[in-house]
Amino acid sequence: MTQLQFNNALLGLNDKLQFYALSLTADPEKANDLLQETLLKALLARKKFTPNSNFRAWIYTIMKNTFINDYRRMIRTKNTFDDSNNEACYAFAENKVYPSPDSSCHSKEIMGSIEILKDKYRLPFTMFLDGYKYNEIADKLGMPLGTVKSRIFLTRKKLSEVWAD
Repeated sequence: MTQLQFNNALLGLNDKLQFYALSLTADPEKANDLLQETLLKALLARKKFTPNSNFRAWIYTIMKNTFINDYRRMIRTKNTFDDSNNEACYAFAENKVYPSPDSSCHSKEIMGSIEILKDKYRLPFTMFLDGYKYNEIADKLGMPLGTVKSRIFLTRKKLSEVWAD
């Protein structure tokens, strides 16, 4: 496909791509941005297009993947500002549950219960709470993997018995 044929095919799909972008974003401004980004990506990747294949499907796939990647990027950044013009207005979650005052007391008591355990139980358990994996704990403490798993299990069991009352 020559450059001229490619450009004509791309421009021929402009209205349909605009409609598809609007169906994905549900916002005319964002749809225009998505369309422009898709057209740019298609022009930059022209040499990757396989001749005698479905051009329309190729362009639609570029648009869909661009939309998905932008959405994932937006979720990762978790912007705390809303889209209004008032930059000082924060968007807080309506159903956010904040810790109650007595829950911090309970966590202190639980940590106190963990601290009085023997080292052979406390060390693997606190490492597990800190996010270490079983095999990492076994390597750092020089223990067999099964021993680490059983000590963490027994520590959980002991703590649940203490706090069951």
